[in-house]
Amino acid sequence: MSHETAAAVHGLPLYRADDRERVHVIAASGRPGAAAGVIRHRGELPDDHVIELEGMRVTSLVRTVADVARTTTFEQGVTITDAALREHFVTGPGRYDFDGAEDFRQRVLEIVRRAPHGQTRARRVLDFADGRAQLPGESISRIRLRDLGFRAIQLQVPVAGPRNTTYFVDFGLEEITALGEFDGAIKYVDGRLLDGRTSSQALDEEKQREDWIRGTTQRRFARWGWPHLRTAAQLGARLEAFGIRPLC
Repeated sequence: MSHETAAAVHGLPLYRADDRERVHVIAASGRPGAAAGVIRHRGELPDDHVIELEGMRVTSLVRTVADVARTTTFEQGVTITDAALREHFVTGPGRYDFDGAEDFRQRVLEIVRRAPHGQTRARRVLDFADGRAQLPGESISRIRLRDLGFRAIQLQVPVAGPRNTTYFVDFGLEEITALGEFDGAIKYVDGRLLDGRTSSQALDEEKQREDWIRGTTQRRFARWGWPHLRTAAQLGARLEAFGIRPLC
């Protein structure tokens, strides 16, 4: 299995996957035609590009990222690549192995360079990808912010918190000294994310955190969610409500 199917087996998010019923596979050119429910990609797979996960033969993580970066939309490619980098190179709160991430990126590019199609598309994805995006919504947010004209976008901006703690804010829009966060509502209802707290406790803690960040940084601060990410214009309208707009 390969492409989006392999990404799903690796536990990577599939953003706006239109076809969830068929399975992607890579098979040699001489093999018989694909069966119903299978999307077949012609090609040869070196032994080190195939691993076994949960009893299934799938393309390795590096090969999977190379394939989806070449063949999917920019949004899908970035979301999957961000997640792959995050899984392996975020080593703790505010800590990211830049050298390891760059090595991974170069190994993906080595595979991409051997492909007959999609090299330019893949390079665009790999140049943009960043494992510090903690959620698919942060990956899409970064794309929308760039489309709006923001250029100096910092990820996981540290802010000194109370009692020697550190808060990390999703986005720093440095050219206008503003801060922003993607706020996925699931974190207020998913028991794994609540960590023993009630939804109301989580909301109250988040409000106290935001008040602290606003007060100590004196920077404009905006939150947005999935409804604001359908288009760049919708996110732009949300930011405009907080007086946040790009310089250009």
